[in-house]
Amino acid sequence: MPAEDVVTALRAALPAEAVITDRARIADFSHDQSQEPYSEDALVLVRARSTEDVSKTLAIANETRTPVVAQGSRSGVTGSSNAIDGCIILDLSGMRRIHVIDPLERIAVVDPGVLLEELQHKVAAQGLFYPPDPGSVEIASIGGSVATNAGGMRCIKYGVTRDSIRALEIVLADGSVVDTRARTAKDVSGLDITDLIIGSEGTLAVVTQVIVSLRPAPGPSLAVTATFPGIGEALEAANAVASGGRLPATLELIDGLAIQAIREHSPEVDLPGDAQAWLVAITDELIGADEDLDRFEAAFRANGAITIQRSETPAETERLLRARRLLNPATNAYRPGHLHSDAAVPRSVLPEFGVEILEYAVELGIEVSLSGHVGDGNLHPVVFFVPGQEAAAAKVLDRMLELAAEYGGTVTGEHGVGIEKLEAVRTLFPPRRLELQHAIKAAFDPNGILNPGRKY
Repeated sequence: MPAEDVVTALRAALPAEAVITDRARIADFSHDQSQEPYSEDALVLVRARSTEDVSKTLAIANETRTPVVAQGSRSGVTGSSNAIDGCIILDLSGMRRIHVIDPLERIAVVDPGVLLEELQHKVAAQGLFYPPDPGSVEIASIGGSVATNAGGMRCIKYGVTRDSIRALEIVLADGSVVDTRARTAKDVSGLDITDLIIGSEGTLAVVTQVIVSLRPAPGPSLAVTATFPGIGEALEAANAVASGGRLPATLELIDGLAIQAIREHSPEVDLPGDAQAWLVAITDELIGADEDLDRFEAAFRANGAITIQRSETPAETERLLRARRLLNPATNAYRPGHLHSDAAVPRSVLPEFGVEILEYAVELGIEVSLSGHVGDGNLHPVVFFVPGQEAAAAKVLDRMLELAAEYGGTVTGEHGVGIEKLEAVRTLFPPRRLELQHAIKAAFDPNGILNPGRKY
């Protein structure tokens, strides 16, 4: 079908304000926050406001074989929601209702465009807790978090997004609407479609409603932070904390290069310039918090901490955490050339993994910052480069992903594959694993219209 006929069909099926062909507005929705390539030639922007809008859009797209790229708040960093030539950009950010917060069942029923920070505040007002806490919590949507299986700073104790999802409402490529699971706390009937959709980056279906699992509100967040003379000591200290009798709610690392970037970006942040690494460990236990803090502090001291600070209130903890929350903006501003990535390895090999990356980078004359969620083995390296070093920077990034696989880890712990990690996935995954993923894709989307060329 000619492109103009696709637009005509969309206009006939959807509210007038939902279908946008203005090129400037389409351009605004053509990319996420990555540096990956995107098309400036999307066919049309559809701003959905309901499941019905999504269903009608996908039915038309499937019938006309028109590719669809679904989007949330576009806070991703791998290009998975970047526009492709001739596609329908399906924007879900306007679907923003929190339908139900149920303290008895401990669930909330929310639209995909609801921002995580808003959800967390709303459930906290009822004495409940939604644990996932990505660094972009202020701008990340729940639908995007489901699409990428986002993690964040509380994964060591509470897991990733998947561990807080009860069920989903999804729209398949042909426009049919499916509930993936009962809303009960337990359901082992049938195959687990919910977990297939989580992390599929819009390639299997479009999520139109999310039933999240809630927990009782935890205790106040209290922290110990420490600086170290080297990243090796900090990683050993992190492993000592993670192997203790009770897990911290958060265990995060910033290395010396990131400390320098943060000090330049925000001089008021209290970080010593001579430190080569910084760790924060947080407890949110209602009972035994002081004992947790004592154990964290002892682990830090035993592994050569230079300075140690301890918070007495959640407000103080948030002040100490500010440095970690500044990691992305500070490293973005530190050098004009920078590549952000993520890789995860077993905690036991984190020190060796980190050292080998840094040694390889030094050989090529490239600066690398190794920071991230050390509590669950998920680093967020930043590769810095100047003009003329682009090829060397790319080699460091490629080697980093190879090493992650060699050390028994994965090429992405939470950012997703998108476009950025496609080559790594296709190179490092066993062929049979890729075949299985392609077969699942074909079962859900036989005409290949949903986010083609991403994820696999």
